[in-house]
Amino acid sequence: MNTTSVTLRLLDKADKEILKLPRTVKGALYDFQHKFKANPQATGLQLKQLKGDSRLWSARVNDEYRALLLRLADSDWLIVSVKHRKEVYENLDRLSYGINQVTGGIEYVDLQVVEESVLRRTAPAPPTPTPRAQPELAQPEPLFARFSDHQLTDLGVAEPLVPVIRTLTTEEQLLGLIEYAPQLTGEILLSLFDGKSYEEVLEQVTAPVAAPEPVDTEDFQTAAERPATMVTTTDEALREALEGEDFGRWKVFLHPTQSKLVERDYSGPARVGGGPGTGKTIVALHRVKHLVEQLPQGRNKQVLLTTYNKNLAADLRARLLELGGEQLLSRVDISHVDQLALRVVRGAEPGSTKQTIDDNQVLREWRAMLDELGETTWDAEFLHDEWTQVILGQAVASRTDYFRARRAGRGRNITRSERAEIWQLAEKFTQRLDRLGRQTWAQVAERAARLEMERERRMQIVEQQRAEHGGLDNIHLQDGSAGWLRHRYRHIVVDEAQDLRPGHWKMLRAMVARDRNDIFLVGDTHQRIYNNQVTLGSLGINIRGRSAKLTLSYRTTRQILGSALGVLSGESFDDLDGNAETLAGYRSVLSGALPELHPSADWEAEREAITELISQWDDIPLEQIAICVPTNAMAQQVAVSLAQSGIRAVEIGPDGPRGDDGVHIGTMFRFKGLEYQRMIIAGVSEGLVPRTEVIGMQRTDALRYRRELQRARSLLFVATTRSRDSLAIFWHGTPSRFLAPLLAS
Repeated sequence: MNTTSVTLRLLDKADKEILKLPRTVKGALYDFQHKFKANPQATGLQLKQLKGDSRLWSARVNDEYRALLLRLADSDWLIVSVKHRKEVYENLDRLSYGINQVTGGIEYVDLQVVEESVLRRTAPAPPTPTPRAQPELAQPEPLFARFSDHQLTDLGVAEPLVPVIRTLTTEEQLLGLIEYAPQLTGEILLSLFDGKSYEEVLEQVTAPVAAPEPVDTEDFQTAAERPATMVTTTDEALREALEGEDFGRWKVFLHPTQSKLVERDYSGPARVGGGPGTGKTIVALHRVKHLVEQLPQGRNKQVLLTTYNKNLAADLRARLLELGGEQLLSRVDISHVDQLALRVVRGAEPGSTKQTIDDNQVLREWRAMLDELGETTWDAEFLHDEWTQVILGQAVASRTDYFRARRAGRGRNITRSERAEIWQLAEKFTQRLDRLGRQTWAQVAERAARLEMERERRMQIVEQQRAEHGGLDNIHLQDGSAGWLRHRYRHIVVDEAQDLRPGHWKMLRAMVARDRNDIFLVGDTHQRIYNNQVTLGSLGINIRGRSAKLTLSYRTTRQILGSALGVLSGESFDDLDGNAETLAGYRSVLSGALPELHPSADWEAEREAITELISQWDDIPLEQIAICVPTNAMAQQVAVSLAQSGIRAVEIGPDGPRGDDGVHIGTMFRFKGLEYQRMIIAGVSEGLVPRTEVIGMQRTDALRYRRELQRARSLLFVATTRSRDSLAIFWHGTPSRFLAPLLAS
């Protein structure tokens, strides 16, 4: 046997089994893989072919444990399990492996372990009635009686599990099977159990992971290379998988759907959508790594990774460092999009000393100006949105242009004379900011977009001149630099795309050449927490035919997920390109308790109930608990109540949690991108969620009312999906209208 280049892989399900083993065994397994790759035939490894099987072998990990391996080829091996030595040679006929006929991936099942798990979750049988007591109880119908064996295997269910599946009559038994079944089998069965039709599961679960070519169920080496076989091969990746942390696993095992999206060659801009916890950010990070691996050697940062705020950008940097180390980081520019825009503007205006203010400060300036003018016709929020989304968003430069500007989706119609009034107020507001030496982030974004678009236009002129001169170059230098005029990046990857402004998109479009794999964006408009409505096609980013969706949640339990979807019921969302977006197929294989609902008489009683509940949660660190509230004032009041009971609290600010040692408290805006074991959402009362001001818009501006209502729903949806294990919702007085589906169920 050739021992010079031995490949040793670890199957996804095997690592979950290994994590339950004693720490000493995991350490021994790490040593084992080094020795095995050096020489599988080493005497100490005791490599043996299992009786009666041509592919299944065992090898010694330590005195007590053995690795079960599939021999894929002469020097290609796959660890499918690690068992105590006494269990390796018993019930060999219960060990089943093969290639899934739908996905083409390798699957391994220990039927004995599966059956024992199902039996453990079987409810005790009711007492047998005496002949005279009552008629014999009817046997419960099997869960999947309405589906044939052929239908189940056509969907991708592991064929050896079909007889066990036929015995399932309770959800508990189903969950017991799913714990040890191949992941696709679990996804399919849960989707069918939740009421989806065969056709829906085929489209939403099976089709995205189906092999594009006919599957040879005897070709294990080819099967090992398919995305459906979730394995790892490198020493570092194996160590990560054995760490037992979710953070370690995401670097190693990608779902087949995720792998396809990461490695695909796109003819232009591409978008990946999906609900919370489906791994969109993970896909974005792996996509960055994939793109960098395709770059020619060099030291320049040709890939941009960006998102909408500083806190999320810092998290992306930390994760990318974990994923690929300093070598990967050295080829990637990681910057939140406002910082990037400010960098462009300051590069063009090096002497500028303007202070950039956030939206809350901008609204205060609008209100101050309207008070000084005695203006009561228009409210500050409306004027701010009109100025930001229409005037700045469409780069309107004159009153005449504003008269012609499109206001689709802006709500109330305004007359020509009203437009003249608004334009005059906008001009006064711009002058006010100039006098104060201030600028808004929306202004910065639009200024950066204009600068980058002008830069791109100059590049196009250079290309045109080159074409006219038979391909010969003239010397065209960038202003103030010694570098050749070229696009800033070869590839751009955007996380949380739903919250970027039109100006951001125009700037990004101009920063990268229109080419294959130019822009890759991930986001979910159901989680849009700002009023940045865009149609990407109109901004030069055509994603038509290059959109995909992730549907499997790795964070939230099915019970919490159902409640979160209830919050969105009755609302419609766009896909960033003018079409409707849904969460069809959104699901989870995780299971837990139903969300708790806690009504209170008033806000003080609500805070007391929250404090009492957290006092009972003494089994997890405080930093794994979070409290989400509608306003900053309420966050401060909850913190005081906790402190009075001796419970430490940490505020979540614009840049993330201000420390780790305590319960995290913040408004709904602060929780994007965060997750916790246990989550409390407080103050979910009518008048707070949604705000009284929003409710009042129903009479004065119906479209604006609907948009603000949608944003309030999205904020609550984001909050409900931050929890991994348990969710508690509190309110006082009248519960929010958004809780109606939860209360009804």
